[in-house]
Amino acid sequence: MIPTTPGRWALLRERAFRRYWLGHTTSLLGSATASVAVAFAVLGSGGDGTALGAVMAARILPVVLVLPVAGIVADRLGPRRVALAADVLRCAVQTALAALLLTDRPPLWGTAALVALWGLGEGFGLPALGALVPGLVRDPARLADANSLLGLARSTSTVAGPALAGLLVAAAGPATVLALDAASYAVGAIALAAVAVPAVPRGPADTVLDDLRHGWAEFRSRTWLWLTTAQMGLFNLLVWAPFLVLGPLLAQQRLGGAAAWGTVMAAYGAGAVLGGLLMLGRRPGRPLAVATAAAVGWALPSAALAAGAGTGWTAFAALGAGISTAVCDTLFTTATQQHVPAEALGRVHSFEALGAFVLGPIGLAAAGPLAARLGAAPVLGLGALWQVTACATVLAVPAVRTLRAPAAAQSRPPVSRAVPSTD
Repeated sequence: MIPTTPGRWALLRERAFRRYWLGHTTSLLGSATASVAVAFAVLGSGGDGTALGAVMAARILPVVLVLPVAGIVADRLGPRRVALAADVLRCAVQTALAALLLTDRPPLWGTAALVALWGLGEGFGLPALGALVPGLVRDPARLADANSLLGLARSTSTVAGPALAGLLVAAAGPATVLALDAASYAVGAIALAAVAVPAVPRGPADTVLDDLRHGWAEFRSRTWLWLTTAQMGLFNLLVWAPFLVLGPLLAQQRLGGAAAWGTVMAAYGAGAVLGGLLMLGRRPGRPLAVATAAAVGWALPSAALAAGAGTGWTAFAALGAGISTAVCDTLFTTATQQHVPAEALGRVHSFEALGAFVLGPIGLAAAGPLAARLGAAPVLGLGALWQVTACATVLAVPAVRTLRAPAAAQSRPPVSRAVPSTD
């Protein structure tokens, strides 16, 4: 049964966190709708799988390029300031993109350029968000619950966002969805501006190169950290990128279009919500072993599409992948925050994100051409097979299998638990 101890939601009673959490959830909901809107805007203007992959790659490439610098900026200026600037930038970009899509035939290069600026904001926002959470949790034992609740916000938006986007795209067009996304970033920025987060003490100011070297040393000194990051990078290349490109394409060809794809992605989000609820109050003694085993579930939706499954079975597979996402995200993020010094968290999170995203643009750009040559089913099937093999291989590594959570953070009988916020 899912635990319902009221104390596990106690952080939502704290004014500062609640304010941030609500604003952040609003912006996440907007982003979840925007991804679907951009995909069908490209396809609706005559683009094919290759064009869609190029636009998606344009979003990821800036993330990859700025992440090392973004981590340094977050550690130097404070993650709250950087996250706030990232929200303001993304609000402006989505406003411009909505205006562009109102034209009769928006140029692909214009859409790709604005999507790239969107990715720039994400690149600076990712390490800032990862670094702010520990400063918002007074009790270290609640850190995993904090990440679970933030994950629940992401997951809930993933459920509602694609479903809402499918309806809005069909009724009012992609431009309306992107205008709403711009408004959601504005709400998130206002909420974040009203929240104060304690500054992390730093030693004498180093050069940027010294900061980079120190962050890299913290990252590479932990085998479990760089190994799971490499696994995530290859997952994005071989599994998730093909799924994101070929999924909408197959949905348009044989599943019923935007509404069907919205259903699949909403099921993925529902699984993530369920997984987040299951994670509340649970502290496995060997978190990375649990997370790596759970990551097998990411193979399910690709396998379903490769097997020619209909919308229902594909959505059911996506539900399983969503549960895996919640478990993995919570446990991987918490392990990093518990084992890496606070003053280096921004940089370490940036290296984690860099490793996860660096191969993504290649996968997004290559999925369409590969599917045109080999067929969509073989590309998706090989990705699913890779994921199962990779999880078994990583789980066999002692540094991953035996890493333990701090004793104070492990599971106990039902007691109060809760969630984090911003800096």
